[in-house]
Amino acid sequence: MITGGAGFIGSHVVRLFVNTYPNYRIVNLDALTYAGNLENLKDIENAANYIFEHADINNAEQINGLFAKYKFDGVIHLAAESHVDRSITDPNAFIQTNVMGTANLLNAARTLWKGNEEGKRFYHVSTDEVYGSLGETGFFLETTPYDPQSPYSASKAASDHLVRAYGNTYHMPFVITNCSNNYGPNHFPEKLIPLFIHNIKTNRPLPVYGDGKYTRDWLYVVDHARAIDLVFHKGRNGETYNIGGFNEWQNIELVKLLCKEMDVRLGREAGESEKLINYIKDRPGHDRRYAIDATKLNKELGWYPSVTFEEGLSKTIDWYMANDEWLNNVTSGEYQKYYSTQYN
Repeated sequence: MITGGAGFIGSHVVRLFVNTYPNYRIVNLDALTYAGNLENLKDIENAANYIFEHADINNAEQINGLFAKYKFDGVIHLAAESHVDRSITDPNAFIQTNVMGTANLLNAARTLWKGNEEGKRFYHVSTDEVYGSLGETGFFLETTPYDPQSPYSASKAASDHLVRAYGNTYHMPFVITNCSNNYGPNHFPEKLIPLFIHNIKTNRPLPVYGDGKYTRDWLYVVDHARAIDLVFHKGRNGETYNIGGFNEWQNIELVKLLCKEMDVRLGREAGESEKLINYIKDRPGHDRRYAIDATKLNKELGWYPSVTFEEGLSKTIDWYMANDEWLNNVTSGEYQKYYSTQYN
């Protein structure tokens, strides 16, 4: 079972597993909320080893029924509310899905696997935001103490603790990964890169929080999916692995690079898109810097990013430029309401 498999990262993981492991039965569970989109998986929707189940991890009865039906021996859990801004507006939704939804999955797996844990695995996908904020130097390690600063990161920290507690108390075979910011195709345009590509194309303002000097480590989503594949198959039970791009960018420098690339794609005069940059009031509790040390994953499992940021960004822009229909579909209706509330 791959939860959240119609979402941004989840769809890339589902595609990788369906194409790489024809002997596996891959069940994609997704509630199809605003960020879940089955168009992300049109290329594999008819694959013989792929099944989609429209279900919600908040519904324990549904989850228990699916575990009884399919007898899963592996779970890759990506389903989550994941946007910091939304968590500030509606923290309860994040607590419900990220904490209680994870507990529902753990309980179903525990019931099915009790006394027969050999060969089973519960893989919990988390975020680097659980570690809090860094100063100008240093990196997040797997041993860095948790210090979440937003309702989103607090709910993810709580779910991480739950997974470890089930491992300790019930001998649940688990692994956890904490990953840095992802970017790439099929990303719902509430996040920085797809949002700004869309806004530059449509000549809308580019809302930059505060002074724009918030720093993030960026990872191409296909490389994250590759890392998940490795950890699921070769990671050690009970371990945490950090996944990062070794690739830090200040928000404002990233935005300027994006503007430069888009000016070329759109045939605009150099510097034209930068005129759309609009500094706005900072969001509450904004973490200054995240940076992941992925040395453990590299040394144990041989993983490293396959593309530079510039290469990945170019691929990402090309995808959005070639997929107007996808972008137009996901930026109608609910998206427009959200955008007005968040940035106007």
